[in-house]
Amino acid sequence: MFVDSHCHLNFPDLAINIEELLANMRNNEISHALCVSVNLQDFPQVLALAENNSNLFASVGVHPDYENLTEPQATELATLARHPKIVAIGETGLDYFRLKGDLEWQRDRFRQHIRAARLCNKPLIIHTREAAADTLRIMLEEGADRVGGVMHCFTESWEVAQQAMEMNFYISFSGIVTFKKAFDLRETAKKIPIDRMLIETDSPYLAPVPHRGKINQPAFVKHVAEEIAALRGISVDEVGNATTRNFFKLFNIPEAPNILKSARESA
Repeated sequence: MFVDSHCHLNFPDLAINIEELLANMRNNEISHALCVSVNLQDFPQVLALAENNSNLFASVGVHPDYENLTEPQATELATLARHPKIVAIGETGLDYFRLKGDLEWQRDRFRQHIRAARLCNKPLIIHTREAAADTLRIMLEEGADRVGGVMHCFTESWEVAQQAMEMNFYISFSGIVTFKKAFDLRETAKKIPIDRMLIETDSPYLAPVPHRGKINQPAFVKHVAEEIAALRGISVDEVGNATTRNFFKLFNIPEAPNILKSARESA
């Protein structure tokens, strides 16, 4: 059993084939997926997917790459997160790769998301790219450790992972871990305690080997688990069951007891 902890099923490449994607999940033992918000304009689409499918959940947030928007406020995000199918705040964070110049607005937006998470007591989904030092600093200053969360699509160093875990964050691996040239990331995947690990697709992006270059989908998260299992010398079931337990624990999902019982029975 596997869970895709981060996907974007409302994006056009995936939204047109939802029923097929859900069938592919079932056929590949992907029990659940988390549909992640990137802006408030499209948030209703994300929420509708979760409302209409019992095995889908959603988050609310604004990605750091989206410029020139009315900035979301902590109280607004926390209010939206009251919906029972909203299990996290984000995707939020910092990205110094795609955008340059004065990015203080990005840091301010990140702070609002952390404050929202603390207001509604829900975990954070954090994106960081070429901004690890500032990301960790703001997490510490704003008390992100009080709610915890996940460092999604992790590509940073082992040292960054350690600092994030000290603040009650999980580390999530995407299809990048299957790329043979991702030497450092693959080494990090060997070191992360399995009880602090998640797996994801970030679909429609970053399809894992053997689907690299294709449109990604939640069914492919199984390949991420297979690669991590091979790197660590353990069974795929062990990775799947552990990351499934971690998902339901982190996001405090009420269905967790039945899901975890099923995972244990399949081990």
